[in-house]
Amino acid sequence: MKIATLNINSVNARINNICAWLNQNNPDIMLLQEIKTEFNNFPFFDFQMQGYQAKILGQKSYNGVAVLSKHQLKVTAENLPDFTDTNARYLECCVTIGKAEYTVASLYLPNGNPPTNNPTDTAKFEYKLKWMDYLLARAEYLLHNHKNVILGGDFNVILTPQDVFNPQMFEGDALFRPEVKNRLQYLLNSGWTDTYRTLYPDNTGYTFWDYTAGSFKNDLGLRIDYILSSPALTDRLKSCTVDRDFRTWEKSSDHTVLTAEFED
Repeated sequence: MKIATLNINSVNARINNICAWLNQNNPDIMLLQEIKTEFNNFPFFDFQMQGYQAKILGQKSYNGVAVLSKHQLKVTAENLPDFTDTNARYLECCVTIGKAEYTVASLYLPNGNPPTNNPTDTAKFEYKLKWMDYLLARAEYLLHNHKNVILGGDFNVILTPQDVFNPQMFEGDALFRPEVKNRLQYLLNSGWTDTYRTLYPDNTGYTFWDYTAGSFKNDLGLRIDYILSSPALTDRLKSCTVDRDFRTWEKSSDHTVLTAEFED
């Protein structure tokens, strides 16, 4: 089973890119974040032409998540259960591949930094922490009630100094604050596996480079996209790769694709 995740940064603006990538790489499942569109404007037909059905939780101009699958697909949760949220950031689906069932979730965690015109405003950071707390509760439920589970997407968390080109520059940033890192580490300690870091403990593994001049060329990146696997899937992990080449394509997202493959 092959699964990929990408913060697409507007699915309609980059539909040609993502369809070309799907055609070349043929994952079973693709998780998308920041689709930035509502249901009626989502390019379902384009993905059908590539052999994928899609389930989405859309939002006009902002946020939005989707799950694409070559296999039978049904939604099991829209937004985190018991958490009232006006933003579209979590979509969970059950995918049946042969005789096996997989629970997969596409996640787009809040950034958490204050507005540039009001740097003392903590509302967005408090929202991020609350969102993560509900994610932890859902992750615990999934771990205890399902066997094959993937949590994938843009976590907006820099877990360690190894995961950012300049740790000192990000001190105090909402992506790198202790409260955020501690929550993600708690998730990993509870039984989830960071598939990329498990296979490549010494690589940077950056998945995001800002659009500002020279960021990608000079590898000024962040590792903020993750594919987390439940223990049963971790035992079957074959590979996890960052597709740096995709970031060089014309009209690319500021993120690139992260792909994990598991033995059937």
